[in-house]
Amino acid sequence: MFKPSKLSLALLSCGLISASALAQSAEQANTASQQTANNAQDDQIEVIEVTGFRKSLIDSINAKRFADTVTEQLSADDLGALPDVSMADALTRLPGISAVRTGGQAAEINIRGMDGGFVFSTLNGREQVSTSGSRSIEFDQYPSELITEAAVYKSPKASLIEGGVAGTVELKTASPLSIDQDHKFNINARGMYNDRASEVQDANEFGHRLSLSYQGKFLDETLGVALGYARLYQPSVATQFIGFAYNGVKDIDLVDGDTDGPIYDDGSANPERDIDKEYISEGFELQHLGGEETRNGYVGAIEWAPSDVFKLRADAFVSKFDSKTFARGFRVKFGGENAAYANPVIAENAMVGGTINRTTKSFTRVETVNDDNQDFDEIQNYGLNLQWQITERLTADLDLSYSNATNDFRNGLLWALVAEDANAETPVFDTNVSLSYLLNGLDLPDVGFNQADAFTDTNRLMVSKYGIYPFQNEDELKAVRLDLQYDLDNDFFSSIEFGARYSEREYSNDRSLYQYGNDGAFSSREAPLQLTDDMVEVVNWEGDFSYFPSYLAIDLDSALAAWFPNGIPQPVQTWGANSEGVIDNNSSWSVLQSGDVFEKVVSAYVMANIDTEIGDIPVTGNIGIRMVDTDQSSTVYEDVGGDVSAGATPIVDQVGLVNSNYAFKRLGLKYTDYLPSINLNFRVTDNDQIRFAAAKVMSRPEINRLVSNLSTNINDDGEISGNSDNNPFLKPFYANQYDISYERYFADTDGAFVAAFFYKDIESFVQTLPIYNFDFSANGFYVPETIEDELSGVPVTVDPVGTYTTAINNEEGGSIKGIELAYTQIFSFLPDLWSGLGLNVSYSYTKSEVEFFTDLGGQTRTQSLPGLSENVLNATLFWNYKDFETRLNARYRSEFVSEQWGVNEQVVNFDDEIVVDMQASYDVTEQLSVLFQVNNLTDEPTQSYFGSKQFTGTTQFFGRQFYLGANYAF
Repeated sequence: MFKPSKLSLALLSCGLISASALAQSAEQANTASQQTANNAQDDQIEVIEVTGFRKSLIDSINAKRFADTVTEQLSADDLGALPDVSMADALTRLPGISAVRTGGQAAEINIRGMDGGFVFSTLNGREQVSTSGSRSIEFDQYPSELITEAAVYKSPKASLIEGGVAGTVELKTASPLSIDQDHKFNINARGMYNDRASEVQDANEFGHRLSLSYQGKFLDETLGVALGYARLYQPSVATQFIGFAYNGVKDIDLVDGDTDGPIYDDGSANPERDIDKEYISEGFELQHLGGEETRNGYVGAIEWAPSDVFKLRADAFVSKFDSKTFARGFRVKFGGENAAYANPVIAENAMVGGTINRTTKSFTRVETVNDDNQDFDEIQNYGLNLQWQITERLTADLDLSYSNATNDFRNGLLWALVAEDANAETPVFDTNVSLSYLLNGLDLPDVGFNQADAFTDTNRLMVSKYGIYPFQNEDELKAVRLDLQYDLDNDFFSSIEFGARYSEREYSNDRSLYQYGNDGAFSSREAPLQLTDDMVEVVNWEGDFSYFPSYLAIDLDSALAAWFPNGIPQPVQTWGANSEGVIDNNSSWSVLQSGDVFEKVVSAYVMANIDTEIGDIPVTGNIGIRMVDTDQSSTVYEDVGGDVSAGATPIVDQVGLVNSNYAFKRLGLKYTDYLPSINLNFRVTDNDQIRFAAAKVMSRPEINRLVSNLSTNINDDGEISGNSDNNPFLKPFYANQYDISYERYFADTDGAFVAAFFYKDIESFVQTLPIYNFDFSANGFYVPETIEDELSGVPVTVDPVGTYTTAINNEEGGSIKGIELAYTQIFSFLPDLWSGLGLNVSYSYTKSEVEFFTDLGGQTRTQSLPGLSENVLNATLFWNYKDFETRLNARYRSEFVSEQWGVNEQVVNFDDEIVVDMQASYDVTEQLSVLFQVNNLTDEPTQSYFGSKQFTGTTQFFGRQFYLGANYAF
């Protein structure tokens, strides 16, 4: 029976022990003297100095090898050792894990074909809240320099906090009492350059990264202190085309006397058609994005272990991520079905090209946009942990934690439109608008504008509207957890663990607005602003976009100072009212979409740890069950038509307007879940093992989907309908999942091979669907018995049964299944020069029968599960020789479904992508090393489409990021 001793595991984690030395049993290691153990090592092992990436890789392999669940591990030997910009980048190097890039960098991670909403995350074993406004953790908020360990649990155990159907990501910060030296300092500094920044006027080309850390032990190694600081300053750069969804229909086979008819994507002029109308897009955007992102991260920990039976740890992690960016260019509105369409090019019953002219009934226009966006994110995590060995067999772990996340996103939008003459006493909007375009799939489109010369002419272009639409979130979590472990003298179970946890979470979502002017024409009451030469600069497109027309970049501060000489009014949460004092629905959303979510969770578990033999095969693992009791609720404003008996009360907004039509309520539900799990590890030989895991898992719905925003409408015939994007009665996603894997670990820590198969049976998904024959009254909605016909004044009886479109738990469910292969090989058997050569490669194939429907590309199409790429490949080739180390990493993911960047609530298909990074470093001395790094080596763009590649979504280029720096450790 093979049981690694504490001594053996410690040596293995440093990559310094051979397989024969590992065969020494735990009992022998504990009873032998230190001198005897040292002599045995001298006889059996060849000491090899292992450092850098190779050591990190070996540590990760060994952590996976001896874990009690199906897991992937990532480790660093010190603070600042991981090279990645954030933990999002670092985690994507693990098998079965991919990322969605935002601004060119990984932000949200997907695990086994499931998006970030199914991924649960902890920091030092504690649940975290997110700045995303949902449950999905934005891992780019976490500097890799401040994290020393990361684990991805693909199979759960009862002691893990519930929440991850896809998996649970555990991040850990430094433990100062665990370091070898008494004191460790680390300084890391890098300069950064983006090679596309020169294409974006006013964008910054240079940035930097800086990290400082200290770990120390005092008072005979009973007191430990760790402090760390990491700063990232980088340009935010992108050049992009964004196509809009196909949300209109029109018969454009023959329009405006075009007797030749349309041209179809198959090249024919008039194929047989069974459908009378074609789908038309809302339009598209062409934009330059620039600005800067600044992230400051702080970590601290104090550990006190006055005896072998007691340890106290207090730690803190704070990250502030501020982004100040601009978006400039064009927003093209086709104008809906009332516009005039000529020479249409049709693909799959939708228009992908043609000429569009404004009519007296359409809103066809080209807006010059100069947007100013500010995003201020902050995460705070604090914890206090006490570990106490009460008796020889019983240990206790008490943990108190607090997590807070705030997000303040302020988008200031400035619209400019073409006037016939900007110098006129009363400028007139130029309605002579004609534009042409032709989509080219994933390539950039062909475009043309009859007003192109006016886009750079201050005698024609005028500012028509300014708006600010903040989106503010705060998420707060308080929790207390108690875990107990009792060691058993048993041939089957080594110990039993049990514990309980209580948490309170409160999420708030606040909307507000200020807007002045008109984005579709010139307002008679709010006159447009005439631009002067000192307010503007001409911007030319470069590179791939160089054939697009130039435009004016407007200095926001000077333009607004001229338009609002007494100061710019600030956004407010308001009902809004027109000149007659009637509530304005264009503003009331700022009140109705604001709200709070409250969540209380009580959980308890019991788990037995297995350590036995079946035949001659050692078997370890665990079996247990977790009980979870959830109480969730949300505030809601329900329109009860001013009926006081239904709870209507006067509600005052931030400017003093009173609305007495609504009742303020708190809605929600309680539910209890039982989540069993089992993990078994069969150690067939010293180097071969087979794992099996099975569990029931859950992921709660995104917390912002619980903010109720219900609304009902009763037409003149007394027919009722309702709509709500969210639902406070949503229950979690549930799945039964199974894992089996074979793991082969090579001798002398030279690598490993892992083959795994997984299967998830998903019971339900949250989808927004219509519910027919829905009884509004029976489900707690306010429904008046009658309404008065506006014209005749005659009472009309209201039917309480109608159609309610809302987010629901779709019970159809489906399966997700796949395989994962991982191979790591360090070629230490090669001649000296090449003995540091190594390869780390993983591949995953994921398939799901789950399908969703979308009509964003016109006709209804099926889409796969968001976040699912059938093929994900990750490969790293590395080599170190003496003081030099280099590695090349490539990450490939096939097409997948996710939310389109920059366009709210448009879930689209993203094309496959390959992201390549490289890094080289040289140790000048034992303390000083220098580094050169390139991220996105091939300048891979992000590209999306609506169901078919003929319907272009996003084409976005970010540029390459070059880093040059040094690391000093002592």
